[in-house]
Amino acid sequence: MVRVLDEDGELVDGAEVPDLSDDELVEMYRQMKLARRFDERAVSLQRQGRIGTYPPLSGQEGAQIGSAFALAEDDWMVPSYREHGAALVRGLPLKDTLLYWMGDERGNSVPEDANIFTVAVPIASQIPHATGLAWASKLRDEEDKAFLCYFGDGATSEGDFHEGLNFAGVFDTPNVFFCNNNQWAISVPRERQTASETIAQKAEAYGFEGVQVDGMDPLAVYKVTKDALQKAKNPDDDELRPTLVEAVQYRFGAHTTADDPSVYRDEAEVEEWKAKDPLPRLETFLKNTDRLDDDDVEAIEADIEDDVAAAIEAAEETPRPDPVEMFQNVYADMPQRLEQQLDWFESIRAEHGDEALLED
Repeated sequence: MVRVLDEDGELVDGAEVPDLSDDELVEMYRQMKLARRFDERAVSLQRQGRIGTYPPLSGQEGAQIGSAFALAEDDWMVPSYREHGAALVRGLPLKDTLLYWMGDERGNSVPEDANIFTVAVPIASQIPHATGLAWASKLRDEEDKAFLCYFGDGATSEGDFHEGLNFAGVFDTPNVFFCNNNQWAISVPRERQTASETIAQKAEAYGFEGVQVDGMDPLAVYKVTKDALQKAKNPDDDELRPTLVEAVQYRFGAHTTADDPSVYRDEAEVEEWKAKDPLPRLETFLKNTDRLDDDDVEAIEADIEDDVAAAIEAAEETPRPDPVEMFQNVYADMPQRLEQQLDWFESIRAEHGDEALLED
């Protein structure tokens, strides 16, 4: 397993700090803190009934922010449904993430200058998409693009995982497949997903490299992802472009706010993993190397509170979408059965009015 920082924020023997400036390292820390605070507020909003179900990311900030920092401007990110922090780094406003989980599809409308594929909730369905994107880019001779695809350990049990990685190996596509191994696929533990010793070693079957990294060490994640992206764009003569990265980590909270993790896992396990928390690990390193002090942390936390509050206010002030929009953008051309449902819905609205439809 690749590591740069140990659990106490110290460099491990033989490790080197990645090629990031002091300002970039502090910004990585700030983005991780922002993702954590946003996550806390989003869970609270859901509990208050102000957004729908929400998938927490706490514990995974090191993997998300560290990997997203490794992306070049022209690279693409293909997320699952939990990459709020990575998407923020790539240019998706927090307001849009909130809108999406409020049930507003406009939150899934990615800004044109942000190379982010849309959110994928069905497990592993984004993996073949990422491979297809990368293959198309290769056929166009675009040598300056790589495609980073995120998924969880549960996705490795899906056929889409095998099909996407197998195709990537055969056609040598510029892909980096990033598995957020957070130990639990809802209530199913890692050991029920595979008998393989690691997930990373599954890459061997597809003919390309697999790397296991400490997913709660953002510097190690950055290094591994950066190397994999570079190889995807400019491989040596004897190596294939794709890489499977297994980032070993833990989700501190529930799978989603509709889940109760206390039913299937012990609190002692959670506390054991919280001792590996990526935030204090990076903060300690930055303080010990005189890149950060207590005043800096206080200023960052104040700015973060303002940023999150502004995002919440902007999302809640956005006029709610017209209900007919749920029928739009499902297909390029609306099929007859959906047209019939839309006609029925509009007739019910005309007969009873929206207020009647909103009553319990």
